Amino acid sequence: MEQTTAGKYPFQIKIEEGPSISATRIVGNIEGKRLVVTAGVHGDEYVGIQAVREIIEELKPEKLAGQVIFVPVVNREGFYEGTYLVPEDGENLNRCFPGNQKKSLTWRMAYALEQTLYPNADFLLDLHGGGSYESMEPLAFFPVDAGETIASFTRSAVQKLSLSYMVQSYAKDGLYSWAAQCGIPAILVERGGKGTWNREEVAACKENIYQIMNFLGLYPYSKQEKIPVEIQEAHYETAGTCGYWYCNKTPGASFTKEEIVGYLMNDEGQIQQEIRAPFDGVVLYHTNALGVKAGMPLVAYGKIRHGCATDK
Repeated sequence: MEQTTAGKYPFQIKIEEGPSISATRIVGNIEGKRLVVTAGVHGDEYVGIQAVREIIEELKPEKLAGQVIFVPVVNREGFYEGTYLVPEDGENLNRCFPGNQKKSLTWRMAYALEQTLYPNADFLLDLHGGGSYESMEPLAFFPVDAGETIASFTRSAVQKLSLSYMVQSYAKDGLYSWAAQCGIPAILVERGGKGTWNREEVAACKENIYQIMNFLGLYPYSKQEKIPVEIQEAHYETAGTCGYWYCNKTPGASFTKEEIVGYLMNDEGQIQQEIRAPFDGVVLYHTNALGVKAGMPLVAYGKIRHGCATDK
């Protein structure tokens, strides 16, 4: 798969007993870092998918120092069916790392992605967005549990992105988080929501890609209109039972300790679950759905890390 001449090289990521995943390697005129950009791990998160499609067309190899592998739609069947799951087996690909050749299709997809992409990555950027029931502020997750070298490098990278928040992450079972555990600096960017996309969000997502390319020395891009605020102690609340979900805050809204962020009510109007803030913080994203079932995500929030370079 390795090419040395400047240009654009489409290729296929082969899956054992499954459909291949389309990708494009863009090679620059001179040697440099190798960036991998993935989108569509969740098929119903559209902003990143369209951003990657457009950047493949517009990026000029002769202006590139190094190379970039773009994977615009990892979960193609999920994309066409409008779901974040892989339809063939109902699995969430971002919970199936490390992959396994002996398990169902989603696990085999994860294995093939690891084997193909990780050896070709000095940095990995995974693009996501709010699904059909989610509203969120633009944010990035960066790993803080994969060693100080990875944490420091990825923190520096996300500080260069025009986003609202950069969130400390302890995840290990996703495409980007398992890459970090394997020693590859990697981050996940979330932009968009409610299962929709628009030109403004796509343009902002493309800007984030160019900002990472500039950070790595692949492509010059100096624009940054916003510096993200760092979030620590992120909490992810899920429904303990089915019911009616009422969120008292919008994404980006602040709250004080002991304030009720949201609550779950039953058919009789009784509160079944109350989410009370354990600290002063901000809402990152929440579920828009009125009706939720047990185990469904409700809201994510976190504490602002004070005394860091991103404070304004």
